[in-house]
Amino acid sequence: MDLNPTAGENYAHPEICFFHVIFKASALAFYILSALFFDSFVIIFVVTVLLAALDFWVVKNVSGRILVGLRWWNEINDEGESIWKFECLDQESLSRMNKKDSWLFWWTLYLTAVLWLILGIFSLIRFQADYVLVVGVCLTLSVANIVGFTKCRKDARNQIQAFASQTIASRFSSQIQSAFTVV
Repeated sequence: MDLNPTAGENYAHPEICFFHVIFKASALAFYILSALFFDSFVIIFVVTVLLAALDFWVVKNVSGRILVGLRWWNEINDEGESIWKFECLDQESLSRMNKKDSWLFWWTLYLTAVLWLILGIFSLIRFQADYVLVVGVCLTLSVANIVGFTKCRKDARNQIQAFASQTIASRFSSQIQSAFTVV
């Protein structure tokens, strides 16, 4: 995760970046500003959680694939065990990913969870248990994406390392074979 993307580089997918950010911002903004406009906790809960769920879906199924080349999901096998599944682009495609897109993806992913955590602490300090529930749901969705994409990125790195090791070993053994066949 580069702290400062290339200054002259543009976003490769500005529309995807927009939707990656807009649902996060709208859920946070609605939650923060809703007390000014609504007295109904139910409306605040439903709309905030709906926006957070839309953000979760967009990140997991669209922006994660396009901006960083990663995708994850979780399945339950026949024994009832939870199994994480990961997909990533090949090494060549990953190396061509736009650094600005990637930077935006990772920073907004983590920043959103931090903001929900801070809002949760404020709700606890103000003894608003019902709002802690709203923040808890939104924080859970954010953390689920963080965990999924972090595991997916680690799995992708392991696959790349295994491929590189296999390629090097294969070339080395073919060179040794060709050295012995020449003699």
